[in-house]
Amino acid sequence: MPSGPRVTVTCLLAVAGLLALPAPSSSAAYGADPDGGSRWSVAPATGDTARTAKDGRPSFYLEGAPGTVLQDTVTVTNPGDKPRTVRLRGADADNTGDGSLAVSDTGESRDSGAWITPAREKVKVPPRTRAEIPFTVTVPVDAVPGDHPGAIVASSGGRDAGVRLHLRVSGPTLSALTVEKVRVGGQGIAYDLVNRGNTVLRPKLAVRADGVFGERLDRGPRDLSVELLPGRRVELFEPWSGAAPALDSVDVKLTVTAGGGARDEATGSAAFVPWGALAGAGGGLLVVAGAALWFVRRRRRARALDQDVRESEDAPQLVSAGTGESP
Repeated sequence: MPSGPRVTVTCLLAVAGLLALPAPSSSAAYGADPDGGSRWSVAPATGDTARTAKDGRPSFYLEGAPGTVLQDTVTVTNPGDKPRTVRLRGADADNTGDGSLAVSDTGESRDSGAWITPAREKVKVPPRTRAEIPFTVTVPVDAVPGDHPGAIVASSGGRDAGVRLHLRVSGPTLSALTVEKVRVGGQGIAYDLVNRGNTVLRPKLAVRADGVFGERLDRGPRDLSVELLPGRRVELFEPWSGAAPALDSVDVKLTVTAGGGARDEATGSAAFVPWGALAGAGGGLLVVAGAALWFVRRRRRARALDQDVRESEDAPQLVSAGTGESP
């Protein structure tokens, strides 16, 4: 997994749709100048080989064996009335910790982003026109088979925009995932999802939770809003439906599936005790118990005193011997 700095998609692709699913219908990624200038766009070049007929390709799709050199073309459109200078670079795609998608920062690509080479890194696009820039993807001879997601990123006027690159290196593929570190809490169920294979996964989740007093949660398989890249780990969260469990012991089972036969299950449990309420109730009980103990002890002492008095009254009187008179 790449460990270099990353920038989130919010900044790079809030207007671009680079890594978002589904892709924007226009197939173009837009970037506007901070001063409110005209929008410029970057998109895959269209033509007779375009994969979609009407609006052009939403992304680049390339596949090749290790050691091959793949080619494609990106288009930068400048609708403004002034020339625009745009810089182009390749970037790795990555998952952030919560499952969002991001791209590597400038100069830190170590996977497919480092394999991308634009024919020109700096392009000056005349007003009201567009420029088509070829690029190559050189797949290393030791590249691991499977998916290597990346992007073509354009920078101009203080903004970035880009188009996603779906790259698959030919060879054996494996779809596998694991569900780990299930944590059951008052707000819901947190867990880690790890892609153990070499293909991009779009997982589905089914979750069930049973308590002592019945079912707490039962959600059938549904798509997660996560595109899990190979080798990545994300932390996800499943909230309770309605109020959190109280005074209950809950067992949870998570089942995650994905294309290619990927599947895994994990369980977790937790006891929910309203300690605050019990503490207040416990204080009252202690007061009642203390009063009862004081009352019982007082009754016991009273009974003991009565017994002593009775024993004293029933005791025989002593008389002086030989005189017949009381002393």
